[in-house]
Amino acid sequence: MSGAAQTTSQQTRSTWQVIQGGKTVDPLDLLAGIGTTITLPRDRELHAQGDGAEFCYRIVSGSVRTVKLMEDGRRQIGAFLFAGDCLGFDALDTHDFAAQAASDVVLRRYRRREVEAMMERHASLARGLREMAARELRGAYDRILLLGRKTASERIATFLLEMAARQPGGRARGCSAGSVGGSVGGSLAGCRVPLPMSRCDIADHLGLTVETVCRMMTRLGREGTIVIEPGQVELRNKAVLQQMAAEARH
Repeated sequence: MSGAAQTTSQQTRSTWQVIQGGKTVDPLDLLAGIGTTITLPRDRELHAQGDGAEFCYRIVSGSVRTVKLMEDGRRQIGAFLFAGDCLGFDALDTHDFAAQAASDVVLRRYRRREVEAMMERHASLARGLREMAARELRGAYDRILLLGRKTASERIATFLLEMAARQPGGRARGCSAGSVGGSVGGSLAGCRVPLPMSRCDIADHLGLTVETVCRMMTRLGREGTIVIEPGQVELRNKAVLQQMAAEARH
């Protein structure tokens, strides 16, 4: 898939699971015997833009950002990836985006030719990879809408809601079903969303300036919509964020 999809797989934790013999199984577990574990410190590069796509990866812990550099030095961060997410599975001969550790990160690394051989032998793995590619294409369309039509405040709100949904099980720490925005006025404390990336990273992801990101986050904090904490934010009013993001409430 092209760079529009950022050669990543996001939010795959639940959809990758299939039922085999009455048990829930992750098709990627089929790759356990051919992978190796690697670690990277924060800001270390996993692969460069334009590198040959010999390997693909799955994140065990930590966070990775995908980065595209323009000729004049400007950068666009395509995606932030977390534990359970994949990257490089849909790359062609080379990586369109570089991949860098946004925090200390542990990954499983697989040779692509071995993955392709496994796909030929296991239909569930091949099906899961096809579904992953389809979700990436849908995500690319969402990214076009965000960067092309949404205002700065809409982008920030969308980003925070996305980060909350991206946590394991679709819930940020301290959140139960319906807890964010589930009390009177749509306000309930305790939904904490890890943000290991810098404000500069967020700005380059959303196509904004660092100053705009800081100003909008400070405003949301002052209004009581979020509480900014070291390395994370607490979402206190999901309804307000949904309205800012121009999303339909469910």
